[in-house]
Amino acid sequence: MGGEWNRAVVTGGAGFIGSHICERLLAGGTEVHCVDNLSTGSRENIGHLTGSAGFRFVEADVTDPAALDSIPGPVDLVLDLACPASPRDYLRLPIETLEAGSVGTHTALERALRDHARFLLASTSEVYGDPLEHPQRERYWGNVNPIGPRSVYDESKRYAEALVSAYRRTYDADTAIVRIFNTYGPRMRADDGRAVPTFIRQALAGEQVTVAGDGSQTRCLTYVDDTVDGILALAASGYPGPVNIGGSDEEPVLELAERIIGLTGSASTVRFVDRPVDDPGKRRPDTTTAERLLSWRPRVSCEEGLKRTVEWFTRPLAP
Repeated sequence: MGGEWNRAVVTGGAGFIGSHICERLLAGGTEVHCVDNLSTGSRENIGHLTGSAGFRFVEADVTDPAALDSIPGPVDLVLDLACPASPRDYLRLPIETLEAGSVGTHTALERALRDHARFLLASTSEVYGDPLEHPQRERYWGNVNPIGPRSVYDESKRYAEALVSAYRRTYDADTAIVRIFNTYGPRMRADDGRAVPTFIRQALAGEQVTVAGDGSQTRCLTYVDDTVDGILALAASGYPGPVNIGGSDEEPVLELAERIIGLTGSASTVRFVDRPVDDPGKRRPDTTTAERLLSWRPRVSCEEGLKRTVEWFTRPLAP
């Protein structure tokens, strides 16, 4: 997928998911303008794209209107992924996270509106907070602590969704909202702070694998290729969303840690640590909307996806 658009802007395009989207769009024949300030993204993620015909990297902060104004137009797709997404990053960059969801989303929306482009916001399952509804449907409003430490990310995305919806109602903008659940795969940072890269890094190093709380909290993982499929299917659909994109196999975090220890052949043991404030107890998306309207469902099993991810973390590094 990618041939539906001639020219696209991907904010946060040097990040984990963003770089995979840039790659997919470019492979489909779309000219890609990747905008990233590299606060959490990496040149390494897009190194294989740099120099390719049709790919341009703009190192800039999306909160600066000049960042998007520098891209010659018109474009016909704007994908807004610019925001710290892991707890370690958004707790380190709380103000920047809030600004990305507010000022950054506004700047990206303005560019899409000016060019009459399709706009897609990468939102998150975090808008549901520590959910009281299970599984979570798109019509669920969530259970978010607005002043807790995680709120800088949760509320950033909730505000961004409200802003996107207001642009659609007020200006008849062509917008969409995707709510991404726990995604993993190649190009995650080893020090990302999220469960999968942390467990893999610790297991490969023979360290104790740190599981928060008693490990009974659940997550549904989605391999990055499947997440990109869902994002681009929504972008191509014309549907406004929001749409949940996530896996359906719910697994306790402790079992995930033990599975990764087994896949890596590690002798590591589990060590339990304090559970973060407002850490969700259960999380599983209702993906009925994605299945019905986008004909989307995950194709890569957790076992296969984790194997690919472990292989990526153990790959020989270029000299």
